[in-house]
Amino acid sequence: MDKDFAATITRRAFAATGLVAGFTLATGPLNAATIITDADGLDAGEVSIPVSDGKIPGYRAKPSGKTNLPIILVVQEVFGVHEHIRDICRRLAHQGYYAIAPSLYARQGDPGKYDMQHLKELFNDVVAKVPDAEVMSDLDSAVAFASGDGADTARLGVVGFCWGGRIVWLYAAHNQKVKAGVSFYGALRAPTTVSPLRPKYPLDLVADINAPVLAFYGGQDKGIKVADIEEMKAAMHDAGKNGCKFELFPDAQHGFFADYRPSYNEKDAKQAWREWLAWMKKNGVA
Repeated sequence: MDKDFAATITRRAFAATGLVAGFTLATGPLNAATIITDADGLDAGEVSIPVSDGKIPGYRAKPSGKTNLPIILVVQEVFGVHEHIRDICRRLAHQGYYAIAPSLYARQGDPGKYDMQHLKELFNDVVAKVPDAEVMSDLDSAVAFASGDGADTARLGVVGFCWGGRIVWLYAAHNQKVKAGVSFYGALRAPTTVSPLRPKYPLDLVADINAPVLAFYGGQDKGIKVADIEEMKAAMHDAGKNGCKFELFPDAQHGFFADYRPSYNEKDAKQAWREWLAWMKKNGVA
C-alpha cells in the first residue's frame, strides 16, 4: 500500500453527528427475525473517540469489570452505526471481546435521516464524501481509544459489512497489527469512475494485505460478481497470501447477515457467525 495512504488529515472544525437512532430507515420495516441482544453483564454504550481533528462518537461494548481483552473493530454498513451494528458489538462482548464501532460518517452527516425513497441522497450527501484516508485514521484512533480503555492491541481483529466489508480489506493492508479480518460482502473491484477519495480497492492492494481475511459473499448478490471473487482468490494465491479464505453462499443475497432486513438468511448467517468466531480464535484474536 502507498505509505501516504493514511497521511495526516487536514485539521478542520466539524460538528460530529451522533450515532443513528434505532435501526436505519433506509431498508424499510424491520424483519420479524430481528435479533436484540441484551447488555446484561456488559459495559456498553456510546463513547467519544479522539481523532486527528476533534472527536467522533462510537459504540463500545465489553464484559463488565474485565481488562486486557482482545479487540474487534466493527465497521459499519453503508447506513452507519445504527442499532444492528450496536447489537453486533454486544454479541461480541458476550463472547469476551472488546468491540468498538466508530461512527465513520460523523463529519459528513447523519445517515439515519434517509429513508428508502432517498437512498441516492444518502450516497451523494454523505457516503460519497468520506475519504478512505480519514477512515483508516479514525480506525487507528478507535484502536488507540480501546488501548487506553484497557484492551489488548496485540490481539486486534476487524469485521465489516457492506461498505465496511471493503474497509476490512483496506485496513488489513493499512495496519500491520491486525491479526485477522472478516469481510461481509465487501466490494473488491473499483467502479468505472474512481473517486480520488477512494483511490484503491482490494484488488489493487493484494500485495499489501498483511492479515488473513475471511470473506463472505452471497451467490445472489447483484452488486458483486462471482468473477470478481474468483479474481481476488487467484490474485491472493499468486501473491502467496494463502491465509485468506472465501466463502460463497449460493442462495444468499447481499446483506444476508443483517437480521433486521428482508435479505436475512438465517441458516447462512448462523454458519457465518460460527466461522467468524472460529477464524478470530484461530488467528490469535481471542
